[in-house]
Amino acid sequence: MTVIDEGRLRASDERPATTHSGYPMLVVLLFTAAGLAWTISNLIADHHPWYVVAGVIFWPPAFLFFSIGFYMLQPNQAAVITLFGTYKGTDRTDGLRWVWPWLAKHKISVRANNFISDRIKVNDQRGNPIEMAAQVVWRVVDTAQAVFDVDDYKEFVRVQVEVAIRTVASRHPYDDFDSDDITLRGHLDEVGVELLREVRERLKVAGITVDECGFTHLAYAQEIASAMLRRQQAQAVVAARQTLVEGAVGMVEQALADLSKRDVVELDDERRAAMVSNLMVVLCGERDTQPVVNAGSLY
Repeated sequence: MTVIDEGRLRASDERPATTHSGYPMLVVLLFTAAGLAWTISNLIADHHPWYVVAGVIFWPPAFLFFSIGFYMLQPNQAAVITLFGTYKGTDRTDGLRWVWPWLAKHKISVRANNFISDRIKVNDQRGNPIEMAAQVVWRVVDTAQAVFDVDDYKEFVRVQVEVAIRTVASRHPYDDFDSDDITLRGHLDEVGVELLREVRERLKVAGITVDECGFTHLAYAQEIASAMLRRQQAQAVVAARQTLVEGAVGMVEQALADLSKRDVVELDDERRAAMVSNLMVVLCGERDTQPVVNAGSLY
């Protein structure tokens, strides 16, 4: 995995911007609008004294000056303030806001976003092609990094989630009956936590955190799905047989030990072998056995 040099990519940290409430400035704007209306009414009435000329020069630019600085922020919305390309801070106060007209405003949402990746074909630890998709809940926590440190933070999320899925898939097999290693299918919670850490680490350089992460699709690729299904069935049968034989051996051993301990019957090696064979058939057989009653002598 390529190591991301966070110090090289990280150009700025979020800091509060100097902005003002828009409601007092709205009163000022209404005052300039009244002055502008008074000037227009005097011009219509053909009054041309010097104070009307001064009003023409003053009121329209004043109205335009104050009106440009207004902007509105919804809850969980922020505005990145810049001055000729220089970052001046971030405003997170919702409501009607106002800044000096020469300051540029770039709105950005800090709400939680739900992203579901496309189904992508990846290789697991053993090289088997599998299809995976993930669901990620993410949000912006540092607006300066999201705006200035990456070109398009939403596209950055999409690409990095896909890379994280490929990275996590390459660390584990899809399934394994022979060992207790973590597998993609059998340990979804553990693998989901690992994917969460991987995505968080990759998105940290863009000022984005991840609240929730999990798989929405996990299956073998279509070209090997039928073959791997037969393999899974065979491995499951073998694993079940092993468990069954281990249990049957323990039961036979206990039965022989109890017979010898209680002196119920004395068995030579040949009869002991026959009894073991019969008990193993009864305990491990797939079909019900038919009992045979021996009315004669055991020997």
